[in-house]
Amino acid sequence: MAKQKYYVVWKGRKTGIFLSWSECEAQVKGFTGARFKSFPTLAEAESALNGGTKRTGSSSSTKSFKQKKATPADPVIWESISVDVGSHGNPGRVEYKGVDTKSGEVIFEKEPIAMGTNNMGEFLAIVHGLAYLKNEQSSKPVYSDSKTAIGWVKKKKANSTLKRTAETEEIWTLVERAEQWLKDNPNHNPIYKWDTATYGEIKADYGRKS
Repeated sequence: MAKQKYYVVWKGRKTGIFLSWSECEAQVKGFTGARFKSFPTLAEAESALNGGTKRTGSSSSTKSFKQKKATPADPVIWESISVDVGSHGNPGRVEYKGVDTKSGEVIFEKEPIAMGTNNMGEFLAIVHGLAYLKNEQSSKPVYSDSKTAIGWVKKKKANSTLKRTAETEEIWTLVERAEQWLKDNPNHNPIYKWDTATYGEIKADYGRKS
């Protein structure tokens, strides 16, 4: 059995002492300039949090987390939300949902939008998940299996070629709101690409690909 470690986060989405790496990782992964360190005992962690250990300098045991691309070796953070889109044609009718990655329980679900694209739906699903987590004051990350939508979120802009018409007005209005939310909330929770090849279909999968 692995020995208990205590993780101190001095700079992250939330600061304090965390009892597991997954909890600590949720605070620091993707957070610019994050500062954290693990300790073997609670007493040492409390001392460090209260100033007993320097938080600056080049200590080899104090890490600064840098964003990196996910690889098959990266373990799933089960305390997270997974999102996916269900579409009927592309473009076509679009719906999406967010689920608890660990249990598969549906957390939120968007009723079908009359006309849109897969990527636009994936983009909206991610931002919906981020907004939900902010409202819940949760530090959990969001998983998506759409590289394109994740890229749009990072750029805060949905680069869709879908023409804006009376039929597509609904989804374009939602996309614009999502883009504005991202601009207003630049330090949102982390987003990770779900590794389908390693872990199978994302937990929010609708079971249809058309």
